Amino acid sequence: MVYETVTDIDQLLERVRGYQPDADLGLVRKAYDFSAKAHAGQTRRSGEPYVQHPVAVAGVLTLLKTDVAAVVAGLLHDTLEDTVATPDELEREFGKEVVHLVDGVTKIGKITFRSSEEKQAENFRKMVLSMADDIRVVIIKLADRLHNMRTLEYMSEAKRQEIAQETLEIYAPLANRIGIGWVKNELEDLCLKHLKPDVYEMLRVRVAKRDEDRQQYIQEVREVVEKALAEAGLPGTVYGRPKHLYGIYQKMNKQDITFEEVYDLTALRIITDTKMSCYALLGVIHSLWRPLPGRFKDYIAIPKSNLYQSLHTTVVGPKGEHVEFQIRTDEMHRVAEYGIAAHWKYKEQGRVAEKDSKAFGWLHQFVEWHQDLPDNRQFMDSVKLDLFHDVVYIFTPKGTVKELPKGSTPIDFAYAIHTEVGDHCVGAKVNGKIVPLKHQVESGDTVEILTSPNQTPHKDWLKFVRTSRAKTKIKHWIKSEEQARSLEIGRRLLESELRRHGLAPAQMLKSEQWAEVARQSGYDTVDELTAAVGFGHVATAEIVARLASPGTGAAAPVAAPAPAHKVPGGKADDKGVRVKGARDLLMHLSRCCNPVPGDRILGYITRGRGLTIHSVDCPNLEALDYDRERLVEVDWDTGTPGLHPVKVSVMAVDKTGVLANVSSAIAECHANISRAEITTREDRKAVLDFVVEVNDTKHINQVLKTIERIDGVISARRIRAWQEK
Repeated sequence: MVYETVTDIDQLLERVRGYQPDADLGLVRKAYDFSAKAHAGQTRRSGEPYVQHPVAVAGVLTLLKTDVAAVVAGLLHDTLEDTVATPDELEREFGKEVVHLVDGVTKIGKITFRSSEEKQAENFRKMVLSMADDIRVVIIKLADRLHNMRTLEYMSEAKRQEIAQETLEIYAPLANRIGIGWVKNELEDLCLKHLKPDVYEMLRVRVAKRDEDRQQYIQEVREVVEKALAEAGLPGTVYGRPKHLYGIYQKMNKQDITFEEVYDLTALRIITDTKMSCYALLGVIHSLWRPLPGRFKDYIAIPKSNLYQSLHTTVVGPKGEHVEFQIRTDEMHRVAEYGIAAHWKYKEQGRVAEKDSKAFGWLHQFVEWHQDLPDNRQFMDSVKLDLFHDVVYIFTPKGTVKELPKGSTPIDFAYAIHTEVGDHCVGAKVNGKIVPLKHQVESGDTVEILTSPNQTPHKDWLKFVRTSRAKTKIKHWIKSEEQARSLEIGRRLLESELRRHGLAPAQMLKSEQWAEVARQSGYDTVDELTAAVGFGHVATAEIVARLASPGTGAAAPVAAPAPAHKVPGGKADDKGVRVKGARDLLMHLSRCCNPVPGDRILGYITRGRGLTIHSVDCPNLEALDYDRERLVEVDWDTGTPGLHPVKVSVMAVDKTGVLANVSSAIAECHANISRAEITTREDRKAVLDFVVEVNDTKHINQVLKTIERIDGVISARRIRAWQEK
């Protein structure tokens, strides 16, 4: 649902008074006057006075019924960054609590999610920690982003794309995780509007048309339900449910179906008084129409981590149409709409009362699981994974519920219980039956983990575990084991070489001379140098020669392993593509992800094969036993043009002329088709698979957009090797 934007202070004060009659409205008006004076003379891209923006942000906060401090901070949120106002001045006028909130929002506003990954991850880490410190900071930032998205049409196209993509990747998932459903839905719909305007407009028009055509049908269903509730003596109000365009778009993509095949667009919501009434209402609905198997979800018995509760069911309604129902109480509806913002009973600044602390359980776990990740790339990937996931709810044998991402395995469940349980997991029983460790658990499963003190983590586990916690713990164990193994191998190699030179290993490896060689070689300890020998980074003969020769301190230092940062560029052997990242090192582009200029890439040093260039989202990187010493940050040399093969899959209605039109569209984009394969499915859809030679990601995106505009084309997408079944 889209709520009306607040445009003036009187309207804002009226809203605050509506849910908090004893609020300090004088402080709110004072904040408005301060903001208006500070932003005097400033205008937005739309041409309206800048103060309209903080007023609109504060208006969104009143919809979430936030406290006065948050509303005041919403009015002042841009003053520290965009005006001459200072923190001391704000503190004198409005107090420490307001300054704390404004400063927190200002810091989040400085995060650029598409900047260098080191800075990006560090800033986002601070943002995550600020959420645990005071959740209102992120609530205000979401309100700020929502109003900016509502007025995004005044920005340049490039800026619109950048902001919309950032919102879809970070802010919409955040809104979802803190349970503010309507903010998440509106942000996603606005992102779709700017990222895929053709798709958005098509869905908007078709949904409006279908709604117009189906109003009579929906009214008939409502009347049947209301009559049945009255006969059963059950209280309940039946509402139509607003359509979420991005949700429809996702359903079409995931299920590979057309708009006409999205059957459950007819959606109703029933609000009742008690939990018992919810289940009784469900019985009434199921007695009226046949429920669809697999479409019933009980989020009342097992709430989502953000405390969302509802019964969901889809039935075959009148005339064979699919109708989706949500059944919940008034309180459940309030939490579903406002999420964490429904829990504004604070013990102290920004902290929720003990009885409401469950609403923040996921957040504290989220912070705990991510704060120790040393690698920034891994940190960002794991954060996005944990923000985006659909969840399943798994039971321990004692009945405790654990929330995991959809697709999780018993190994993920084991690490969610405790690191030791995960490390020593040797098997699992799901609902009493032994299953493979790669088995994907489902909501409602009871999982029992079998352990053995002799069991240790396997590299292969990285290929199927889903949670960032499991991946981090497995990689940490493997790296620690590698370090220990390399230390032992290095010690043996050095001892053997020392004996060959007639030297006593025990004496030499404990000498100050050995410690001096380590220091001058760039290592803090002798163990680090010994491990480097075991890894093969340092030549044994060279080390021993320096130990054996007098005047060790004057010898040339042994080269330490290259850190993972950008160094002058070398040339890959794939079609003359130049890639920054290493000198005098054989390079080649990975065939599993087949990156092209414009993709974000990462180099991985493989012994005997040189540097392999992967796209950063290549899942095969997760399966590699890598550490920072083998990772090299790389980039494209845009000054070296070239063509790159990309696999494209087009799904279209099977009719005459589609293939010719698609081929012509590709040619119009100045792209060459090097291979084509056409198959027809039983459902009268054609799958057209091409290998197209393009310059870069911008070129392939142009090709895909051009194809998608062709009449009869359902979808067009780039395919990587790992996506092929």
